[in-house]
Amino acid sequence: QDQLQQKIICPGPVTCLTASPNGLYILAGVAESIYLWEVSNGNLLAILNRHYQDLTCLCFTDDSSHFLSGAKDCLALVWNLYNVLQAEPSQIPDPRHVWSRHSLPITDLCCGFGGPLARAATASLDQTAKLWEISSGELLLSVLFDVGIMAVTLDLSEYHMFCGGMDGSIFQVDLCAWPVQRDRSFQTERENGKVFKGHRNQVTCLSVSTDGSLLLSGSHDETVRLWDIQSKQCLKTMNHKGPVTNAFIVLAPANMFNPDGKPSVPLPKFSRHLHGTESSDEPGTEGVTLRLGMHQQEPGQSYLEKAERMYSQMYSTREKNLVGDQEHLTIQVSELEEEVSNLRKINKDLFDFSTRIITKPAK
Repeated sequence: QDQLQQKIICPGPVTCLTASPNGLYILAGVAESIYLWEVSNGNLLAILNRHYQDLTCLCFTDDSSHFLSGAKDCLALVWNLYNVLQAEPSQIPDPRHVWSRHSLPITDLCCGFGGPLARAATASLDQTAKLWEISSGELLLSVLFDVGIMAVTLDLSEYHMFCGGMDGSIFQVDLCAWPVQRDRSFQTERENGKVFKGHRNQVTCLSVSTDGSLLLSGSHDETVRLWDIQSKQCLKTMNHKGPVTNAFIVLAPANMFNPDGKPSVPLPKFSRHLHGTESSDEPGTEGVTLRLGMHQQEPGQSYLEKAERMYSQMYSTREKNLVGDQEHLTIQVSELEEEVSNLRKINKDLFDFSTRIITKPAK
């Protein structure tokens, strides 16, 4: 029987929620604010107020260095987590990018692989899905549909983008189609074999399997469907007792099939006040606190500085390899030169021998 492990009270109704891939941080959208908690101790590290209307979606990059937020104010913001953690509690850090090319509320966000060099997709009620580059903030692709888009996701190879519409259709967009156009229109009657049909109401969530062969979709028609991407056929339908708001494919944890498996460390209660502003005489503040995340960062070293140091190490290793290759190449050249000289000597001997035979007077 399922048991409630813990109930955590938040400052208000949570409209979107996500955890960093490294497991250190939790993001929650409460009204127009973004709340950032540290999982290990429940400290509230930051409250970001840069959106003008309620949050609708949040997502992290795969390396947990950045996160994206979308809201009903038609804006999608890219945040550098390190800058957010290092900012003073009284200051609201500036987002790295502000994407304002949508004309209606943002409904979904999806981030690919590559950390700060990854690409991100946004979906909106303005009937478009857009693909962006996080490093530069540039718009790479904008696809116009016949209906509003409620969900978006990318496959692992980022060869296709899948978009769920308000009418229940799921559209497959080829990102490597030729000719390359930044503004495209997806017309259902012309795109044969690129539409998944089966849901009777708006699609709320999409997820692709790690091998890129299966697509999972949830809808307000109270069903979750599993699709074969190649044939566009529905392999399985799972019925629910209400509208499906979220569903995704994830690798099973190691202890999932262990009936006795329980969390070894209980989650602390999440604070409702910013870290450092609470009263020091509150009960439960005594004892040893394990700090992760913010205090793991090396002092005075930004993410870009770390990346630069890593790249310099890579280049130094590459230079060493090149030096070793040059030494090996020098040895090969000397061996080839010796072989060529031997062949020249043999050729000269043959020429002299042939000359003596040809010029030898007849008896």
